Amino acid sequence: MYILILQRLFLEAILDIFYFPVWWYTRGAGHAGKWCWEMFKHGNNNLAPGLWLANLFVPMFGQYDFQGRLVSFFMRLVQIIARAFALLVWFGVCLAFFSVWLILPILIIRGMILAF
Repeated sequence: MYILILQRLFLEAILDIFYFPVWWYTRGAGHAGKWCWEMFKHGNNNLAPGLWLANLFVPMFGQYDFQGRLVSFFMRLVQIIARAFALLVWFGVCLAFFSVWLILPILIIRGMILAF
């Protein structure tokens, strides 16, 4: 009985080694892409440049005079530009994480080959 179990475990281990790259670049990459997209959406929810853009012409603090509207417009314009830039940087970070996911097995194999 132990021989059959050991044979089965050995066969499964060999098959898993060959199946790993297929999984990594298909279903694994899909999971990693979904995780990165959720991370980007979370950053968009935190920074919310669209919300600032929607309220661009609404005066802040109830200051409906000309100076209040002018200061509110430029303050929100600066906020929109800064938050959009921060969101662009965050998108780059998310894209870098996904790229690392795709490149990591290749780098590990390359490092193992160069070590010998």
